[in-house]
Amino acid sequence: MIEIQKDNSPQIFHSGFQELYMSRCLQLAQYGGGYVAPNPMVGAVLTCDGRIIGEGYHRRFGEEHAEPNAIRSVKDPELLKRATLYVSLEPCSYYGKTPPCADLIVSSHIPRVVIGTLDPNPKVSGMGVAILRKAGVEVTVGVLEDECRELNKRFFIFQEQKRPYVLLKWAQTQDGFIDKIRTDSSEKPLLISNNITKQLTHRMRSENQAILVGANTVLLDNPSLTVRNWSGKSPIRIAIDRQGRIPRNYNLLDGSIRTLIFTEKDQINKSNVEFIKINFDADRLKTVMQKIYERNIHSVLVEGGASILNSFIEAGLWDEANIEVSTQRLIEGVPAPNLHFQPVSRQSFEGHEWLFFKK
Repeated sequence: MIEIQKDNSPQIFHSGFQELYMSRCLQLAQYGGGYVAPNPMVGAVLTCDGRIIGEGYHRRFGEEHAEPNAIRSVKDPELLKRATLYVSLEPCSYYGKTPPCADLIVSSHIPRVVIGTLDPNPKVSGMGVAILRKAGVEVTVGVLEDECRELNKRFFIFQEQKRPYVLLKWAQTQDGFIDKIRTDSSEKPLLISNNITKQLTHRMRSENQAILVGANTVLLDNPSLTVRNWSGKSPIRIAIDRQGRIPRNYNLLDGSIRTLIFTEKDQINKSNVEFIKINFDADRLKTVMQKIYERNIHSVLVEGGASILNSFIEAGLWDEANIEVSTQRLIEGVPAPNLHFQPVSRQSFEGHEWLFFKK
């Protein structure tokens, strides 16, 4: 990894303008949410003589990055020789699915580049900046850095901690239950969420690469685990099914969406469904996270049930949690998971509280 010192020298533009343009980069970057993973969301803005002359963002995994999209949006390429490029993440420095963005910036003769944060990927990590500075480009690093890191929190955890970002999600009654006590799928689950919070849940599904549940949830609910109440891509489906109890005719095994099943039984893969045999007597969650990481999946939304959620909480293996609390009272049922943290924020949606926790 190359160590990069942040450039604190006087800039041609006031820092307030730098933050303004970087905010626009972050706004643009979010348009790629749900489509660029496992790549990060990135936005880029080109300015010249105090006005924006080009914009771009990373639209979809495998396609052009933000920088070439911004550069090619400029109607008069001659302006690039006097322009400043703002980009929320360090330009890449290696050949992947696309050529290095740092090389394109140099060949476009852009004299100044302002970067939100360095790329934690060891293949880049300062080398993009090094290419630019070696070519004589004036580079500033660290404008709205915290905001740029927060936007790509999943990517940063994946790169720095070598595991997927883990989000916990459940809905509970006011008196702390997530469902009625049920013994089989013939009895419908307790409906807790309202129309708005259903949409929020499905938006979360679209924003994360994978969704994980336990075998009991699958057996009782036969869920599809798809995105339906929001516009976006359905996540990879993951279930932990130690004894191989999920029937082959259940929705999770229909092959419509990529699915991973962790089990200790020998099972034959089928179309779009991979059975991954692991040792459940060892640290199963650590093993599951490692296998998910090896498959380049950078975020996992854990939706249940209570046993799986509690196991993640007890292992300290989570990054954020989202809990919906309705006005219902059940008196008796399946107790909600125990999360002994205070929420960092809360919102209300038609009487339902949405609590957000950060580890």
